Amino acid sequence: MKAIIQRVTKATVTVGEEQVSSIGRGLCVLLGLSVEDTQKDAEYMVRKILNLRLFEDENGRAWSKSVMERDFEVLCVSQFTLQCVLKGNKPDFHLAMPAELAQPFYNSILENMRSTYKPELIKDGEFGARMQVHIQNDGPVTIELTSPTGPTDPKQLSKQEKQQQRKEKTRSKGPSESGREKGAPRSRQDPNASSGAEGDVSSEREP
Repeated sequence: MKAIIQRVTKATVTVGEEQVSSIGRGLCVLLGLSVEDTQKDAEYMVRKILNLRLFEDENGRAWSKSVMERDFEVLCVSQFTLQCVLKGNKPDFHLAMPAELAQPFYNSILENMRSTYKPELIKDGEFGARMQVHIQNDGPVTIELTSPTGPTDPKQLSKQEKQQQRKEKTRSKGPSESGREKGAPRSRQDPNASSGAEGDVSSEREP
């Protein structure tokens, strides 16, 4: 599940010529559901959205208070295009949850937000409609949020743990002598050639 969270002074949703929803100061959340999303993903996103410290406190100290602590509003808009995969220059949306499954799942997320916070402060767009979303970003402050995903199969989890242990050992030992020897002739043949090993290690993310 992916979300684009924007701190706003105001935001509105219009369908055709009719305004269907609006908020004052708070958060506008564009939410994209994936075919692999579960209830755990939903719970994670609700918890994060409502507890992100994106607002100042009563003394003006930045990044101190959440939307709940300030009694601000939240406007959620379903946004399947966040699950886009580009094929050349053409967007492909096969990773997005199908509409017939996404609508009840999305509604359950809204209900979770309302039960966790104040229901009258949680607003919504119109699922599946062609909407115009008017956002007055405050800051601007924009946060990209993705729910943590991982295998649920115990065998696959064990495999990932072993792979992570091997990576950590490789980091602690550094490149082997044999690796250096193999790399040396290649660099003589092509000064611009690179194994990419250092880049691969530095770009790895911890789970």
